[in-house]
Amino acid sequence: MIIFGTKGYLHQLAILTLVCAQCGNPAAHTLRKRVTKFTLFFVPLFPVSTKYATQCTFCGAEQKVTGEQAEQLQAQALGGGPGYGQQSPQQPYRS
Repeated sequence: MIIFGTKGYLHQLAILTLVCAQCGNPAAHTLRKRVTKFTLFFVPLFPVSTKYATQCTFCGAEQKVTGEQAEQLQAQALGGGPGYGQQSPQQPYRS
């Protein structure tokens, strides 16, 4: 008998101050990475899918972002990009 399946992992990459597309408030947003891995006998072997999202800490709204946008947001968080009160915060997920 072979036991296989998937398991999800959630990683918090950064916390940024952005203007929420849902509530319109400048609030902290968490940048998260969700990785689903294929498992064999309960051992995770390789990633099946990777998804990125930001979540507003004020209203709880979650917005999907692309991998490229996630890299830019993470670089902004590490590089100390424009914060609240300096310039208008970025709105990465408005289309």
